[in-house]
Amino acid sequence: MKRLIASAVLAAFLSAGPATAGETEVKAAQQVIQSQIEAFLADDAALAYSFAAPNIKRIFPTQQSFMSMVESGYMPVRRPQSYAFGKSQEMNASSIVQQVLLVGPDGKTYEAVYTLESQGDGTWLITGVSMRASNALST
Repeated sequence: MKRLIASAVLAAFLSAGPATAGETEVKAAQQVIQSQIEAFLADDAALAYSFAAPNIKRIFPTQQSFMSMVESGYMPVRRPQSYAFGKSQEMNASSIVQQVLLVGPDGKTYEAVYTLESQGDGTWLITGVSMRASNALST
């Protein structure tokens, strides 16, 4: 069921028109993603976990279980050689989808599509990531 929902979000995002999210919201969402990637690269599990939204923390209630999931299925996000932000889409007033193009530790290119939600205090947290091999050429 989660894969189906993630696939639907990814399909809707990829077929959507130009980015519509406000610049301030996009910058805030991108900062969260960048901070989490930097935490992964610094092996700071506590900081990386702090950017996960409550729905992720319910599924992975400890930093260790969260990091195990990331290391087993999201190594290009865990250890990217490089990354760049692609397009973004505001799904509603409190939800943004952000594309991230990555070169993984294996030298291959990947596309990660992050979903983020604004929390009650105005911060943005990551609610999910869908990843697939990319057709882009790495340079």
